[in-house]
Amino acid sequence: MNQPARNQILGATSALFRDGQFEAIGKYFAPDYQVHMTDQDVRGGPALVRSVLELYRGAFPDLRVEVQFLLESADTVAWQRTMHATHTGAFKGFPSTGQPMVWREMVVSRFSGSLIAEEWVVTELAERLLLARKSLVGKAPKPKSPRGDA
Repeated sequence: MNQPARNQILGATSALFRDGQFEAIGKYFAPDYQVHMTDQDVRGGPALVRSVLELYRGAFPDLRVEVQFLLESADTVAWQRTMHATHTGAFKGFPSTGQPMVWREMVVSRFSGSLIAEEWVVTELAERLLLARKSLVGKAPKPKSPRGDA
């Protein structure tokens, strides 16, 4: 078991996602941190981490995260995070729905020393946002038909 890596992931999740302690980013992420997501590889170190956290916390200020560890090696940890939040702010073109949401993200974190240097992330957040928007469309008030009184 890679206890130091687990502790870093749990510490980063609590301090950054839950508590918004952006000043702690350097304690968890390497200066050359990069993330790989669908069709994009993004470099940016701690500034990248901060911008992502600001985006999440702006749209989901009551964000709660549960962590489940799946597989570990000497320098890599595969884990899942389950996110719980209310969508109260715009997020990547999706307007606020005001709805509670739950989504999962699969993450593989590679460590360099004690810091997270690189991650691969797969998220179902876009699907959840689309479903939330779709459910709101069905609840929109219907326009009143014109009355024939003249």
